[in-house]
Amino acid sequence: MIGRIGVSPQLLLGFSLGILLSASYSEICSFLSRLWRVQDEDSKFEGGRIQMTGEEAGVVKKDIRVGVEGLIGNTPLMKIKSLSDATGCEILAKVEMMNPGGSAKDRIALAIVEWAEAEGLLRPNSGDVVYEGTSGSTGISLAMICRAKGYRAHICLPDDTSTEKVDLLEKLGAEVEKVPPASIVDKRQYVNQARSRAIERNNDDSIEGRGLFADQFENEANWKAHYEHTGPEIYRQTGGQVDVVVAGAGTGGTISGVSRYLKRRLPNLKVVLADPPGSGLYNKVKYGVMFDIKEREGTRRRHQVDTLVEGIGINRITRNFDVGRPLVDDAIRVTDEESLAMAKFLVEHDGLFVGSSTAVNCVAAAKYALKIGPGHTIVTIICDSGTRHLSKFWKAVGPISGELGASSLEDILDLSSTTSTSRTNTPVNR
Repeated sequence: MIGRIGVSPQLLLGFSLGILLSASYSEICSFLSRLWRVQDEDSKFEGGRIQMTGEEAGVVKKDIRVGVEGLIGNTPLMKIKSLSDATGCEILAKVEMMNPGGSAKDRIALAIVEWAEAEGLLRPNSGDVVYEGTSGSTGISLAMICRAKGYRAHICLPDDTSTEKVDLLEKLGAEVEKVPPASIVDKRQYVNQARSRAIERNNDDSIEGRGLFADQFENEANWKAHYEHTGPEIYRQTGGQVDVVVAGAGTGGTISGVSRYLKRRLPNLKVVLADPPGSGLYNKVKYGVMFDIKEREGTRRRHQVDTLVEGIGINRITRNFDVGRPLVDDAIRVTDEESLAMAKFLVEHDGLFVGSSTAVNCVAAAKYALKIGPGHTIVTIICDSGTRHLSKFWKAVGPISGELGASSLEDILDLSSTTSTSRTNTPVNR
């Protein structure tokens, strides 16, 4: 071929040598280095398989979780940069929305079902049904766990619960029963309705399978799940360096379980309740009674204050809250306006899209950080994502600014002195 086009072998060799000599020394070294690296990698092959080094063999091991229940817990602890920078405290958040069911309620749903199995109250794949009254997140977690472990879920909830939560429940195969909002003293209130449904099932011999009322508010498997898992995780992840824990309370299981574990190891730890409008827990912690000008404890028949917040806030003392109540040192009331502004702030500054109860926690954490001054470590809870709150809470948040860092922390915390949160007739008993 070379002869056909009139190019002598000597000329071609000289041309190639010239190109090689024109290459820089570094290029030649780079080429040889790549060649040697490939040869070195090839030398590790034996029978088509790379042989691990001793160092690799020491860290490689199986890590397989069994079912969705195996994914629950060991959630990450993240530093919220914007709040930490603004307050001078290290504000950390346990990211419970990283659980497979999307919230902290996965922990208690699993704990309650496993407790019932151990007590012989539930038998897999026998037609047994778990009943619960909830504003949504516990129901979602129960629906997921029930499907994974061979049960069905029947969830009673207020008919003003966000549509996203209702849709999730239905897509998980739960039977959803909506009831009008009512006080706990009303037998048709959603928790009472769930209890009644379980009793009805157990009293009807013609129906296959038994009914279990999960009773998240009173079932002590709730706070124990946080004592045995959430608290130890926080202690380990912070290296035991925690000054304050800030959390809301619905059932009260999280704040009780975490505080009971941590305070035994950190006696100087402060536990602070974050409470939304309409809840009586703020007054109970601050003044010892659920009391304001309009009412006395134990006589409430309706709710005088509405809130956009779902998941926390209650007007009675549950067993799960009561076991940790003596350990709660302080309480902070958070208005709806502050919660809405905080949710917007976290998106604009951190790209963090959270639900309503998380926004309450973050407002309270920031307020307490400013109260005690810089240099402290504060842990709070990211309960769930904002995706469950689009039609209700996030609809009220309004548009997010395209400008980075458009709002400031001062803008949020000033709202409580300039706005009113009085609304009527919607319960916060979640």
